Amino acid sequence: MDPDCIFCKILAGELPAERVHEDEHTVAFMDINPWTRGHAVVIPREHSRNLYVIGDEDLSRTMAAAQRLALQLRDRLGCDGINLINSCEPAAWQTIFHFHVHVIPRYENDPLQLPVRPEQAEPEELAAVAREIRGGG
Repeated sequence: MDPDCIFCKILAGELPAERVHEDEHTVAFMDINPWTRGHAVVIPREHSRNLYVIGDEDLSRTMAAAQRLALQLRDRLGCDGINLINSCEPAAWQTIFHFHVHVIPRYENDPLQLPVRPEQAEPEELAAVAREIRGGG
C-alpha cells in the first residue's frame, strides 16, 4: 500500500467509493468523473504504479475482472459496447499512479469521441517503425 495513493486509500476504507465488484485480488468501483453512464474503474489490491511495473498475475487478474465487469454492464445497463482504457504515465493521461483500467460503457448515441481521428499511415513509415520496435534500427 502507498499511503499517498488515492486508490490505496479507497482499498483501506479511508476514502469512499461506490464499489460494484470485488474479489480477493481486485476491486471495481464507479468513476467519480464518468464519461458515460456506468463508467467504472478496476484496480488490483496490490499497489503498482502502472502498466510498466505491474506483475503478470495482477495484470491478468485485473483484466479478467474488467471483462467480468464489462459483461455485467452489458447485461444490466444494456450498453451497446465497451471501451477499456489504461493510461500509463502523464503523457498518456495517467493522473492516479495505481494501475487501473477504465471500463466505459458505450451507447449507440452517446457523445463520447476520441480526441482525434486516426489517419492512414504511409507503408514506408509503418515499416520503419516496425523495424525500430523489433530492434533492427
